[in-house]
Amino acid sequence: MKQLLLELAPRPEPTLDNYVAGRNGAALAALRALADAPEAGAVVYLYGETGAGKSHLVHAVAEAWRRRGRPPAHFLAVDDAHRLDEAAQGALFDAFNEARAAGGAILAAGDSRPRELRVREDLRTRLASGLAFQLHPLSDEEKATALRQRAGELGMRLPDEVIAYLLTHLRRDMPTLIAVLEAIDRYSLTAKRPVTLPLIREALQALNGGAR
Repeated sequence: MKQLLLELAPRPEPTLDNYVAGRNGAALAALRALADAPEAGAVVYLYGETGAGKSHLVHAVAEAWRRRGRPPAHFLAVDDAHRLDEAAQGALFDAFNEARAAGGAILAAGDSRPRELRVREDLRTRLASGLAFQLHPLSDEEKATALRQRAGELGMRLPDEVIAYLLTHLRRDMPTLIAVLEAIDRYSLTAKRPVTLPLIREALQALNGGAR
């Protein structure tokens, strides 16, 4: 069973489907449109505190774009724009202009509103030229609701004390929480035991990097 958990609970690849939106439904809808049917020259900028899912969404849209077989030159994805040095800002400025001239789409993320981003003025203006969404981290209540929903889909009874334990002892991003929940479900079925705190502790000890 230990090997089973190690195989079933790797950190999942970021996708738009495994992002739990919470209060970020408008941003997720805009990103689905960007991935599915982007308007020529569309610009979307994401900002917010660490843990809100900016990197998850940037990588998810980039992967969705690649899987649809669209020309890479027609899509520009940039994470952590606030960390770019002067040379990287210049390169991004040129890439932005090329992508827009080709009728492509641009997705970027940073730590502040686009017009407050600490980059060169011409780049800041371009990043602020489209839609901007502030991403909000999920509250504990929203995370608990998402875990209950996934547990229900799996046919798993998930006591409140188990949810509290998971939120306290695991990394708090939803992809990790959901992946571990699914591994625990499989562990429970294999062990033919209900999901309880003792089983959770036993299962987490079998996970690489899991809580003890």
